[in-house]
Amino acid sequence: MELFPKHESKLIKDTTREQREEIVRRALRCSEGCENCTGCALGAGDAFEMYRPYIEGKLEIREINMQFHARYNVH
Repeated sequence: MELFPKHESKLIKDTTREQREEIVRRALRCSEGCENCTGCALGAGDAFEMYRPYIEGKLEIREINMQFHARYNVH
């Protein structure tokens, strides 16, 4: 059984900080580094840091992604 099935909410209001950190780690497929990430190539820096506002409960994933797309003109 999956720890976070696709149909389960990933919204801040429905998750704990620990769950959000795990969601980000699994989504980025990283542990401590960002060797499999293309964020640096796009100038975004460490992708895990990019999602820190979500982990801290400040911004939803969707909001962070929208900001990234607007800033780097990614479609």
